[in-house]
Amino acid sequence: MKILVTGGAGFIGSHIVDAYINLGHEVIVIDNLSTGQKRFLNPKAIFYQVDIRERAQVEEIFATHQPGVLNHHAAQMDVRKSVADPIFDAEVNILGLIHLMEIGRTTGLKQVIFASSGGTVYGEAKQIPTPESAPTLPISPYGISKLASENYLHFYRAIYGIKFAALRYGNVYGPRQNPHGEAGVVAIFCKKLLKQEQPVINGDGEQTRDFVYVKDVVEANVLALNLKQPLIVNIGTGTATSVNTVFDILGRLMQSTLPKKYGPVKPGEQRTSVLETSLAKETLSWSPKFTLERGLSETIAFFENES
Repeated sequence: MKILVTGGAGFIGSHIVDAYINLGHEVIVIDNLSTGQKRFLNPKAIFYQVDIRERAQVEEIFATHQPGVLNHHAAQMDVRKSVADPIFDAEVNILGLIHLMEIGRTTGLKQVIFASSGGTVYGEAKQIPTPESAPTLPISPYGISKLASENYLHFYRAIYGIKFAALRYGNVYGPRQNPHGEAGVVAIFCKKLLKQEQPVINGDGEQTRDFVYVKDVVEANVLALNLKQPLIVNIGTGTATSVNTVFDILGRLMQSTLPKKYGPVKPGEQRTSVLETSLAKETLSWSPKFTLERGLSETIAFFENES
């Protein structure tokens, strides 16, 4: 199978590229390296350093390779940045997808696997854990852009017959996550604790998230290749974990004595996000295999090797 992975040098995308190549697929990667890193690229992938908004260059790549599957992970993924600059967020996350779909529909694209956001599309959900049937009321431009993208995928399915799976991720963590951005609290804490620097917890730390390990997320992206029907599905653990708890587990595993230090609440940040995942089991035969402690241990090992 010929698969184009956008964001394939990034945290989640690079792991997916590895998995697809290990399964024998031909993989083409588009990444502008704004957050991705060349060292995470699989050497067997065909790589283009291109921004998905650069239409002429993207058209050339599609015309050359004619991928049957698009795995779309390129994104502006910072909730805080989306609040500060919603225009940029929409340009990358909404217009970027439309560029890809408009080009793909004329070059034989058959299927899209899309990285959506279970952590943001529901907003402050009343039902916890939150099922896919819950109202979608995102409170950040980032969440709005992910929801709009899902609706565009419905459109391209209805009009052009392009199958899609929108995977609504919980809070993904693991090796290769960027410790310098705003999105990855696990990576940020790991890097700080390794350097014996004081991490800052936004708010009171009791905000809860559904932390799902990157290897489990990769497995969902592999299983989604076999889908015959359009699907929007949560990819998480169904377990609520507070940021304070993550800090405590990391501190114990890393034998750190640094105390908790609290800072201001992030604008646009939700209080609670936990996903109900029975649909993933039913439709994809997917369920998470990694406990939080095991996933955090592997993540710590990665950052220790990096330092």
